[in-house]
Amino acid sequence: MGIHGLAKLIADQAPSAIKEQDIKNYFGRKIAIDASMCMYQFLVAVRQDGNVLQNEDGETTSHLMGMFYRTIRMLEHGIKPVYVFDGKPPQLKSGELEKRGERRAEAEKLLAQAQEAGEQENIDKFSKRLVKVTRQHNDECKKLLTLMGVPYIEAPCEAEASCAALVKAGKVFATATEDMDGLTFGTGVLLRHLTASEAKYYCSFYTTLIITYLFIPLYSMYSHTFIDLCILLGCDYCGTIKGIGPKRAIDLIRQHGSIEEILENIDPSKHPAPEDWLYKEARGLFLQPDVVDCSTVDLKWSEPDEDALIQFMCAEKQFSEDRIKNGCKKILKSRQGSTQGRLDTFFTITGSLSSKRKEPETKGSNKKKQKTGATPGKFKKSK
Repeated sequence: MGIHGLAKLIADQAPSAIKEQDIKNYFGRKIAIDASMCMYQFLVAVRQDGNVLQNEDGETTSHLMGMFYRTIRMLEHGIKPVYVFDGKPPQLKSGELEKRGERRAEAEKLLAQAQEAGEQENIDKFSKRLVKVTRQHNDECKKLLTLMGVPYIEAPCEAEASCAALVKAGKVFATATEDMDGLTFGTGVLLRHLTASEAKYYCSFYTTLIITYLFIPLYSMYSHTFIDLCILLGCDYCGTIKGIGPKRAIDLIRQHGSIEEILENIDPSKHPAPEDWLYKEARGLFLQPDVVDCSTVDLKWSEPDEDALIQFMCAEKQFSEDRIKNGCKKILKSRQGSTQGRLDTFFTITGSLSSKRKEPETKGSNKKKQKTGATPGKFKKSK
């Protein structure tokens, strides 16, 4: 789910925090990708006649086709992807998972009704609502990535949190996911639509620093302020205050700076908070999530194992051998072209830019320069 309405709120309140970038602009970048989100997208989007792709044994293959071809597309553009897989969900997420289960049960009933009535549009709609990434999907994609020579990481908990940790540790440039809580976990850069269909060769580029500065100029030095805004909007770990929408939430955060102060300054009869509201626990999870130990992460991209890929994708999953061989050629070609580095990797920023104007020099200082024999626009010869 991520954060309710955060993307729209950023677009309305801090549009300069978002840039639409062509995928080729990320040449040479290492990017951590939320694997579960990708697989979910592929299971929903990669279909034939409204149904997921399957082999002759009835096994789903949509996730493998999406992972194979869209990873190759990134490699061809010089991107170095590293996929991060979800671990065990935090205890705070149990309420959200329970709600998802209820929604799935309702979707199953509606799907059965649509099938009985022969309503194809509703059949497609409710079928997509029942899409779920399974352990088998995860294991098959991990095997595929290994054979392609693309690294992956198993997160101890939420994938987005470990992606953000990798960004903060300098292991990768950005987090790629559709869930906006990547920003809440503290990733400096978040990319959306990176693994979208081939028709889209751009992605949305979000930067936390600009968002925080434009949203909360008085409290931008406090890391929990942006997190508190996200909790007010609605996250996976706790409820929200009744009657407070995005506009009201950001106004209250700008005025008070924290949920504690907001609770002291709103009318509880009009805006009741949830009983036993676990916002502090949710804040703590965002501030100190269970993440991969970045010091042990050593990311390496290698050549594909063509024979093993053909065995897995063709013999077992019944993909076209010609297509898999062609994909291997593209991966090898991309590796030959990826040796060129980005220009900005040769420089390190050691200071910050100041918005203050340079003070005009006084007349006295000009006279002093003239007395010392300094001539504007010329250098003194060294002796």
